[in-house]
Amino acid sequence: MTVERTVPPPAGQPTKPGFPPLSVLPPRGAPGGYRFPARQRTAARGAPALPLLVADAVAALTAAPALPHPLLTAPLLLAVLWLNAQAALYRPVAVPAVMDELPAVCARITLSWCALAALVAALSPAHALSAGTLLTGCALQAAVGCAGRGAVHWRRRRTLARHPAAALVVGPPATARRVAAAFLRRAECGLRPVGIVADDAADGEGLPVLSTPEEVQRAVIQNGVRAVLVVRPTSAQDPRVRELAQAGCALWEVDADVPAAYDRAGSRAPRPSAARERIAGFSCHRLDFRRRYDSPAKRVFDVLVSGVLLVLAGPVLLVCAVALRISEGPGVVFRQERVGKDGRPFTLLKFRTHRPADVHEAATRWSVAGERSMSPFCRFLRRSSLDELPQLWNVFRGDMSLVGPRPERPYFVAGFSRTHPGYAARHRMRTGITGLAQVHGLRGDTSIEDRARFDNAYIDDWSLWLDIRILLRTAAALTRPTGS
Repeated sequence: MTVERTVPPPAGQPTKPGFPPLSVLPPRGAPGGYRFPARQRTAARGAPALPLLVADAVAALTAAPALPHPLLTAPLLLAVLWLNAQAALYRPVAVPAVMDELPAVCARITLSWCALAALVAALSPAHALSAGTLLTGCALQAAVGCAGRGAVHWRRRRTLARHPAAALVVGPPATARRVAAAFLRRAECGLRPVGIVADDAADGEGLPVLSTPEEVQRAVIQNGVRAVLVVRPTSAQDPRVRELAQAGCALWEVDADVPAAYDRAGSRAPRPSAARERIAGFSCHRLDFRRRYDSPAKRVFDVLVSGVLLVLAGPVLLVCAVALRISEGPGVVFRQERVGKDGRPFTLLKFRTHRPADVHEAATRWSVAGERSMSPFCRFLRRSSLDELPQLWNVFRGDMSLVGPRPERPYFVAGFSRTHPGYAARHRMRTGITGLAQVHGLRGDTSIEDRARFDNAYIDDWSLWLDIRILLRTAAALTRPTGS
C-alpha cells in the first residue's frame, strides 16, 4: 500500500517532474480522439431479449396444466426465467442457433421442475408430483420452449443475412484483410466489413485502410458502422477501439491466428475460459466497455463490513488518535488527493505518521516504507497498517472499496498511465484498501507493471468470493507485518 513517505521512486519509474496533473481515462472529445457527432452515433445491434422471454414464458404456461394446482405456475415460470438469465441465455449472440443452447435450456427446465417438486413434497406431501408428471411437464416445456426459441433465432438469422451490419476491422493490414475477406464470404454472419483501421496506410487491393481519425470518422458516419472486429494482437485498450465503442459500435475480439492454437503433435492448446463464439470460422469474444464493474452486491458488502469495522475499531481509532496528538502534535489525520474510479479524485484519510517538507513534496515524491525520521509509535502504526484504519470511512462513504486497486496520487497516475500499458484501465473499478496485487506482495517499492497486471486481472475476474478471499489473506498477512 502506498503512503506519504518521501524517498526516491523505484527503479525504472519516472523521476522527473512534468507530468500533467491528471487524466486517467481520456474524456470523450479529447484532442487526438475520434470525435463522432452525437446524432451520428450508431447503436450496437443485438438480438432483443423480449422474444426469447416470451418463448420461455409460453413454454412454461403450456406445461402448467400438468401441475396439481394453478398457483404453482408462477414459481415455475420465475425459476425458469431466472435460471436462464443467470446462464446468459438472453444475451445477444452473433449467429443464434437453438441447437447450441439446447442442453442448457433443457437442463434448467429439469432443474426448475425438480426444485418445484421438492418444494411441494415438503409443504404438502399429499400433493407431491409423481414421476410421470415430472417427465411429462419437463418434456412438454422443453419441446415448446426449444420450438419457440428456434423460431426466434431463425427469424434473427434471416434478418442478419439480408441486412448485415457494416463493420470496421482493426489490426495489422495483412491479417485484417484476411479476416475481412472471410466475413465477406459468409453473409450469414451478419457483419459486412467496409474498411480496415491501421496505424499506417498500406497498399494493396480490397478494402481501404483508414489510418487517420478523420478517415475513420467519415467511414463510421457514411457507412453507419455498427460493429468493430478487433484482430489480435491489437489491444482492446487501444484508444481507437475505445472511441469506436463510445460511438456505439459492438466490439468483437477475433483470434485470427488459427495455426498457433495447435502444437506440433496436433493437440489443441488451452484457451482462455472467457465465453467465445464461432463467427466465420474464427474464435471471437464479445467485448463490452459498458460493463459495470461495481456491482450492487459489492457495494452492499462494503457498506456492511466497513460499518461494522468502524464500530468495532472505534476504541482503537480513539487510542491511536490520542497517542498521535500527544506524541506528534496537532494534525492527527493525514488528507491527500488520490485518484479513484473513472479518474475522479477524492480525499484519502490516514493517520499522519510522517510530515513532508511541503505540499509539493507530498504530492510528487514516491512513497515507500522505512522512514528513519519516524517516531517508534508512528513506525508501529505503519508496520501494523493501523494507519490505514481511517480509510474505512472512505469505504463507507463510497470513495473506495474494501478490495480493489490501490489509489495513487494524480501526479503518478498521469505518469504511470503513459509509461505502463493497462495502468489507466485499473480505474474501471473503485480503488480499495487492499487488493490482489497487495496480497501477492506488490506493495511499496515494487513493479508498477506487475501491479497493473494483477489489478486488471482482479477486475476482469471479480466475484464476491474473490473479495472475501483477498480480505482473509490480508488479515492473515497482518500477523506478520512488513510495512506498506
